[in-house]
Amino acid sequence: MIQVVGLAKGYGAQILFEDISFTLGKGERVGLVGRNGTGKTTLFKILLGEELPDSGDVIIPKNYKTGTLKQHLHFTHATILDECMTALTGEAEFDQYKVEKMLLGLGFKLDDFSRPPSDFSGGYQIRLNLAKVLLADPDCLLLDEPTNYLDIVSMRWLSKFLRSFRGEVVIITHDRGFMDEVTTHTMGIWRQKVFKIKGPSSKYFEQILLEEDMYEKTRVNSEKKRKDLEAFVARFKAKASKATQAQSRMKLLEKMPELDALAMISTLDFEFNHKECPGKTLMEVKDISFGYTKENLIEDISFPILKGDKIAIIGKNGKGKSTLLNLLAGELNPRQGQISPNVNLLIGHFGQTNINRLDMERTIEEEVSSVDINLGQQRVRSICGTMMFTGDLAKKKIKVLSGGERARVLLAKLLAKPCNLLLLDEPTNHLDQESVESLTLELQNYPGAVVIVTHSESMLREVATKLIVYHHGKVEYLSETYDDFLRKIGWEEDESSSPGGSREKPSRQETKRMRSEMIIERGRNCSPMKKRMEYLEQTIIKLEEEQPKLEAELIERSTQGDSKKIQETSQRLGVVKKKIDKAFEDLTEVTNKHDDLMAKYEVKLKELES
Repeated sequence: MIQVVGLAKGYGAQILFEDISFTLGKGERVGLVGRNGTGKTTLFKILLGEELPDSGDVIIPKNYKTGTLKQHLHFTHATILDECMTALTGEAEFDQYKVEKMLLGLGFKLDDFSRPPSDFSGGYQIRLNLAKVLLADPDCLLLDEPTNYLDIVSMRWLSKFLRSFRGEVVIITHDRGFMDEVTTHTMGIWRQKVFKIKGPSSKYFEQILLEEDMYEKTRVNSEKKRKDLEAFVARFKAKASKATQAQSRMKLLEKMPELDALAMISTLDFEFNHKECPGKTLMEVKDISFGYTKENLIEDISFPILKGDKIAIIGKNGKGKSTLLNLLAGELNPRQGQISPNVNLLIGHFGQTNINRLDMERTIEEEVSSVDINLGQQRVRSICGTMMFTGDLAKKKIKVLSGGERARVLLAKLLAKPCNLLLLDEPTNHLDQESVESLTLELQNYPGAVVIVTHSESMLREVATKLIVYHHGKVEYLSETYDDFLRKIGWEEDESSSPGGSREKPSRQETKRMRSEMIIERGRNCSPMKKRMEYLEQTIIKLEEEQPKLEAELIERSTQGDSKKIQETSQRLGVVKKKIDKAFEDLTEVTNKHDDLMAKYEVKLKELES
C-alpha cells in the first residue's frame, strides 16, 4: 500500500499538481489518466524516489518492492534467457520455466532464448525490460505506456497477466480499452488536482464532467447574487432608511468567495484536409509479394482500396505490417505483382520512420508550411494550434522536441496535406486518451479511405470495417470487422501467445516444479473463497439458532398483547430471515465459483501430467 499526502510539484511558473493526496489500497489496479503534460510521468518518478516533490510526502511500507518499466536499455548477459534469469530472487532464483513462460507470453520464440539482447530491435528490448520487471515479483507495478511496443497477441497476454497479478498496479496508457480491461480504479490529474474513483475510465470522466457542470452552475448563480447585492448597496447606501440593510449586504459580499470561471483545457481536434477523388477505386493491389531476404514477408495478396474503406492491418510484430503500408505508400516496390493507384490519388502517410525525416533545424511552423506552399500563415498557425503548438510554441525547432512532440508535428503535416487515402502506422502511440478519441472520431467520419496499423483493440472495433491479418504463417484480406474475426477465427494459440504452447515436453523435474507451482497458485486463488464459504456457513448456523428464539419471543409478546414489543420482535425476526436468505444466496454463488475454479485447475493438472 502506498499513501500520498499533500504532494505538490511544478517547474518554474508551471504547476503540475498541488496538495494532492490519495491511497493505493491493497490489490488495487489503478489507471492513471490525464492530458499530456499534466504530470503523470512526473508523479511516477516521485513515487519511485527518482524525483523529489516541492512539498508533501510519499509513505511506503518497509520492504515494499516497486517495479517499473525502464525505457533505458542496459543488458549485461550473453543471452536473453540469462538476462531475464537475473530478475529472479529468493526461492525462485533457479526457476527457469518461469522465465520461459514469461518470454513466450511476450512474443519471443524458443529459438530466441539463446540469442543476445543486442540482436533484437528496440521494441523487443523494451519487452525484455518488461519481462524482467514482471519476473522480479514486486509488490507494486508502475507501468508507463507498457503497450507501445507490444502487438495485439502480446497485449492480450499482458492484460490477462495483470488481471491475475496479486499486488498493486498503476498504469499509464493511451489505450482506454486495455486500461479498462485491467484496472479496478481510475485516477486522474485534472486541473492540478487528483481524483480517484472505483470503476472504469468512462465513469471517471462522467464524474469530472458532472462536477465541472455543478461548479459552473454554482459560479453563475453566485455571480448573479453578487451583482444583485452590489446593485442594492450602490442604490441604497446613501439612504438613511436603508443604510443598515446596505451595510449588512456589504458584509455578506465580503464573505462571499469569488469563483473563477474554469479555464478551457486544450484538446487535439483532428480534421484532415480531404480532397475528392473521382472514381470508386482508389488503389488496386494484385498478387503482390515482398521480402527483405530470399523468404517473403508478404506472399500473393490481392485487395482493392475503395472510397470510404477503413482497413486495419493486424498481426504480431515483425510479420510485415509496416512493410505493407510502405509498399502502399510507394516507398518500397513489390517483388512480384502490381499496385495500381487511381491517377487522382493523394496519399497522406504517417509512418514510424517518418519522424526521423523531419528537418531538425526547421521550426514547427516551417515544417508544416513545407507541405504546401499555398498554405497561408494563418492556416499554418491554426494547424499548429490544433496540435497544441500555440503562439510561440510553434516557433520551437524540431531538434528540441520530444518524440511525442515530433509525432504531433508529423500529424500536423498530415492535416495540412490534401489527401484522399490515409496510411497510418501506430498513430496513437504518443497521444493521450482524449486525443486518441478525437482521432478515432475523425477517422470514422473521414470521407476518403484509411489503412491503419494499430494494436488498439478499441480503435479496431470503432474504426475498421475490413482487415488485413497476418496469422497462421500467411497474410489474408478479410471483408469483416475485428469482432467478426475474433468470433469466426481468433488468434491462434501458439508458442508466442500461450505460455507452454507448441514447445517440447518438459522434463520430469520441471513438470514436478510446475505442478507444485500450480497447486500453490490454486491454493492462493481458492483459499479466499473457501474462507468466505466457511464464514457464511457459520453465519447461517448462528442465524438459524437465533430464528426459533425470536419466533418463540414473538408468540410470547402476542400473548401479552404488547403491540410495541410485538412490532420490534417482528422486525428483528424479519431482518434475521432476510440475512439467512442473503447468506444462502452468497454461499451458493461463492460455492459455484470455487467449484468451477477447482475444476479448471484439475483439468490443468491432468494436462500437465499427461
